[in-house]
Amino acid sequence: MNLNLKAKQQNTYDAIVVGSGISGGWAAKELCEKGLKVLMLERGRPVEHPNYETATKNPWELEHGGRLTEEDKKRCHIQNRHYSFQGDNKHYYINDLENPYTEVKRYDWIRGNTVGGRSLLWGRHCYRWGDLDFEANAKDGHGIDWPLRYKDLAPWYDYVETFIGVSGKPEGLSHFPDGKLQKPMELNCVELHFKSEVEKKFPQRKVTIGRVANLTEPVKGRGICQYRNLCHRGCPYGGYFSTNASTLPAAFATNNLTLRPYSLVNRVIYDEQKGRATGVEIIDTETSEVIEFYASILFLNAATLATTFLLLNSTSNRFPNGLGNDSDQVGRNLMDHHKNAGASAQVEGFEDQYYFGRRANGLYVPRYRNLHDKRTDYIRGFGLMGSAGRAGWFDQRFGDDIGAALKESIQTPGPWRINLGGFGECLPYADNRVTLNTNQKDKYGRNTITIDCEFKDNEKAMQQDMAASAAEMLEAAGYKKVKPLVNTSFPGNANHEMGTARMGRDPKTSVLNAFNQMHAVKNVFISDGSCMTSTACVNPSLTYMALTARACDYAVSEMKKQNI
Repeated sequence: MNLNLKAKQQNTYDAIVVGSGISGGWAAKELCEKGLKVLMLERGRPVEHPNYETATKNPWELEHGGRLTEEDKKRCHIQNRHYSFQGDNKHYYINDLENPYTEVKRYDWIRGNTVGGRSLLWGRHCYRWGDLDFEANAKDGHGIDWPLRYKDLAPWYDYVETFIGVSGKPEGLSHFPDGKLQKPMELNCVELHFKSEVEKKFPQRKVTIGRVANLTEPVKGRGICQYRNLCHRGCPYGGYFSTNASTLPAAFATNNLTLRPYSLVNRVIYDEQKGRATGVEIIDTETSEVIEFYASILFLNAATLATTFLLLNSTSNRFPNGLGNDSDQVGRNLMDHHKNAGASAQVEGFEDQYYFGRRANGLYVPRYRNLHDKRTDYIRGFGLMGSAGRAGWFDQRFGDDIGAALKESIQTPGPWRINLGGFGECLPYADNRVTLNTNQKDKYGRNTITIDCEFKDNEKAMQQDMAASAAEMLEAAGYKKVKPLVNTSFPGNANHEMGTARMGRDPKTSVLNAFNQMHAVKNVFISDGSCMTSTACVNPSLTYMALTARACDYAVSEMKKQNI
């Protein structure tokens, strides 16, 4: 008995953070810096900054020349649906054969499987939400009202941006709030021409450089972006924000963090007498040993679908349908941005100009629909991303030139082209949902999930307008051979899965309060994508970070008051 008590004591911490991705890394940093002893649990293998296996390899040094093998595609058949899964970074992704799920309709669940999670793989775009976004549900009646507004999150956006480093240009748009921005990257000559023509002919539209967590000025412990555009391999210079390069070093510097990789969290332990969560049960993926860890507060940041599984799999007499699921909202309202609609064009002229480096960024057109002009076919809106560039040697692969003529042709840049693609908002739908599947098991014998999710009429109508209005701008700029495109992505493929444990004012219709605290279990906090009440049309990761920092501040304050 004494041995058991000692073992429990050794496995007890002030806080447990589940997941080491963007929000989990922030939770660990904040809680450690506030003096808590924190255990971070990560299912994947260790990846330690700056030791990224392929980051500095030349193409000829990569296995199979950096191409995916047929075995790679079979093992990671879901991951292979996403453009980011490549031969030079395949080691960061999950094995789909060992980690199945059921798709009622196609859903692309893209997952990392390392310390750092998808913070090593993300697109790095960082945009603040404004009240246009936080008030949308209340104004048009879809979903439920957010329990906070921009003013509540603005100081936390300041705090996060200052720490991670976000480059970009202030534009003074109320619906596209400016922030603590480093100096912007530069648009190239064609992008500057596009900006000039669009803003002249469409005064209510703005073209700017993307706001990204790639440094143009150094921050503590990290160097500036080297313009290699190899971010997907991991950056040894710390030129972009990742858990590994940024929040984990800060957490370790406090001597308060214990990181345990290969730790697959299976369920939250709930004490019915105490009315609180007391810890988590994990499966050690190397030994298959089942171990329990204990803490006063829990932060669940495993990413939306993994967090949803964890809640649904944590049943008890008090919560027969999943932890904190009094409202029957856990698993519902699954959302993702829709993409793959836009337009491209050929640009005449500018043959005497080129660009330098491989800028890991593009132009951005902030939302302009349903602001001044109101559509009758859909509500909410979208933003456009894009870039201009010149064709290079790659286009000569199938030409007829050989010898000296080939050498000459591959050294001569081709014509300029410009591409635009939209990211659109998805409405919350109660029947876009995740349920627990007790019939299908994964490699470790755990339950799995079933996903039933689709884009509906509002998203499909918006897709058509994304393509039409992108083409409209390219034509207005005077470009040739304009080609609109609608090839609507499947949910999950934008990698912005959200919802399933939403924030709200009323415990009857939501899972979390305004501070990401579970209504029904006060010592459990969730600040990954599952907490989101709507999606807006901008990339969500900056908002996850701000919500996490705010939630940690609140959680520690409540602990000190002995409220949790």
